[in-house]
Amino acid sequence: MNELLIIGLAGFATGITTVLFGFGGGFVVVPFVYQLLLQQLLLASQAMHIAVATSTAVMIFNAGWASYQNWRAGKLHDVPLLPLIWFIALGAVIGSWLAGVMSDMWVRRLFMLYMVVTIADCLLRKGFFSRTAPRMLTRLTVSAGGTVIGVIAAMLGVGGSVMTVPLLRRHGYAMRDCVSAANPLSLPVAIFGAITYAISGWQQIPASGYLGFISLKILLLLVVAGFIGMVFARRCIPAVPDVWHARTYVLLLCLVLLAIAV
Repeated sequence: MNELLIIGLAGFATGITTVLFGFGGGFVVVPFVYQLLLQQLLLASQAMHIAVATSTAVMIFNAGWASYQNWRAGKLHDVPLLPLIWFIALGAVIGSWLAGVMSDMWVRRLFMLYMVVTIADCLLRKGFFSRTAPRMLTRLTVSAGGTVIGVIAAMLGVGGSVMTVPLLRRHGYAMRDCVSAANPLSLPVAIFGAITYAISGWQQIPASGYLGFISLKILLLLVVAGFIGMVFARRCIPAVPDVWHARTYVLLLCLVLLAIAV
């Protein structure tokens, strides 16, 4: 019962962060699921792989539903989705394969390093808290940057929003537009990443109820609780000023780093 409650709370929180910050799953799901699986002897050695893979699968549903809602509301037309989405998809395949062949310890270390670099970048470089004049993404940023985003996002199960949001933010977009773009940009990571994790983890988990590295039971619970969280966020949480939206975003990253480190 305690495990179900923990997963339910993680899923609910994931639904809220999907709507407010474009986090389709990874930053909330990975620490919770990782800590939960560490308590199970048969799964402890693969805990990080399972957490990352299941998080990636959750994003298919969360980011997909949020993207559909934003499209219906007309919130996607001003954001450069198509130039980035193909290169992110390419990087997602590479990143998922790399995660499958790396040790569990190294995936966790890279997750923590990635969080530290991202938080430092948001705090130290200008342009995230204070909005700049809008400017176009360069071809190099779209191609090389998009591929790198896909690799890191799929390898660590974080969806890419933590990179796409700061990227678009520094190109002059309001936080609400950055968040609206983050969900559809996470979809190629989620789809290609989940397929790769299912294949690379085939018959590697000594327990039933797994599709490769993906835990089907945890996936179902997270998706249901996440949907409830998304409905709650859209109906009950009011819009916040742009600068506080950006500050809360960074604060959430700090909390997740603390959770995975401890």
